[in-house]
Amino acid sequence: MANTVEKYFDLVDQNQQKFIETLREVVAIPSVSGDASKRGEVVRMGEWLQDRWEALGAQCKRVDPGKQDLHGEILDLPPVILGQYGNDPSKKTVLVYGHYDVQPALLEDGWETDPFTLVEKEDGRLVGRGSTDDKGPVLGWLLCAETHKQAGLEFPVNLKFCFEGMEESGSEGLDAIIVDEADKWFKGTDVVCISDNYWLGTQKPCLTHGLRGVSYFHLEVEGPGADLHSGVFGGTVHEPMVDLVHLLSRLVDTNGRIQVPGIYDQVMAVTDEEERTYEDLEFSHKALATDLKHDVIIHDDERATLKHRWRYPTLSIHGVEGAFYASGDKTVIPARVRGKFSLRTVPNMEPPKVAELVTKYLESEFSKLGSKNRMRVIETHGGRWWYSSPNHPNFVAAARATERVYGVKPDLTREGGSIPVTLTFEENLKVNVLLLPMGAADDGAHSINEKIDKRNYIQGIKLLGAYLHEIAETDLN
Repeated sequence: MANTVEKYFDLVDQNQQKFIETLREVVAIPSVSGDASKRGEVVRMGEWLQDRWEALGAQCKRVDPGKQDLHGEILDLPPVILGQYGNDPSKKTVLVYGHYDVQPALLEDGWETDPFTLVEKEDGRLVGRGSTDDKGPVLGWLLCAETHKQAGLEFPVNLKFCFEGMEESGSEGLDAIIVDEADKWFKGTDVVCISDNYWLGTQKPCLTHGLRGVSYFHLEVEGPGADLHSGVFGGTVHEPMVDLVHLLSRLVDTNGRIQVPGIYDQVMAVTDEEERTYEDLEFSHKALATDLKHDVIIHDDERATLKHRWRYPTLSIHGVEGAFYASGDKTVIPARVRGKFSLRTVPNMEPPKVAELVTKYLESEFSKLGSKNRMRVIETHGGRWWYSSPNHPNFVAAARATERVYGVKPDLTREGGSIPVTLTFEENLKVNVLLLPMGAADDGAHSINEKIDKRNYIQGIKLLGAYLHEIAETDLN
């Protein structure tokens, strides 16, 4: 394996500029899934991937997820591109996932350059929408396979892939396809690898083995039949906004401690194995405060900060619907207001129990007010957390590949956010899922001037190849 991998690395180095030009080509396709006027571009991006893989010799299948109502306009959902490269029964089969759609981007949003023109900066940044999220990593798998074929190197595994065009808009239709194809197209998959997240810092690579879930709630308080004049009715009616503000203030304290009774009872205890993963991580409060532009960090200890980001539940209040929010002054008493908040959930919290505890607590707090208004709690989403042991052979193989490429052992991280497809694959394919990031913490996915560093892009292509070679030699049992 050693000589093959080194030859692959050499070829990747020789083709750096060619790979950057390929990234420039796909960044130029404005595949914004949330913009109806760009739906054709999203489809074009999916077709570009399918054509390129089929030219390489892969067998592809285009699955159309159905229709979408986007702000009153009925659109075809972009295709999910399924593929298989290689079908050798003596080899392991790896399924990789990625997405080819991107977030909206306009020059007037504050971009230094046209967001859909990849620009290589003097400091090595490759700036352009989708460069890191997720076109760079998606290209990585393709360029890995093309480079092996160019060099006459045997590809180490059978590679299946699943590339969607709606990740930035809720992955509409994807779950149903995964469930349907679990014992069809995805049959025989040994492990799954997803490259759609980021390093903890900017210098040290990582493997990610956990994600928090999210339960989203609307808290509605309704009073009179219409908005009222505060000069006429202030002090004479129970005001929905007053009730709502009081209830929201009872959910979480200023140090982030959730006030809902019983909410921490389901949280998995910290194990010795987990404690070891916090050692020698590339993370500092100083760097975090710099990113935040102001030190508003709650915790004094860096390990505590990471634990509250990764492995403890949190509750955040997001906004109020129905209240006056425009500039200027308006003396209105809103008749109905709806507060929005979410809980990030962790092992071993179950969404139905979370919803039960939250609803019970808010009903209890509302009854204490003696208000004649009406209150109701609506759970709009209940997505579960995901957790995998970093000692699984899939992660061990990825760690060896990372050390081979970067010369350091990777950080073992979890993330505070959610990637729902991770759990969908794990539950339906019954195999281990690995998150293997290519980009760095400062890439600015979803923000202006999104970038991937040239180093991360090129070394990332090496990493994906090295991982596949390591998996080929790893006993997964």
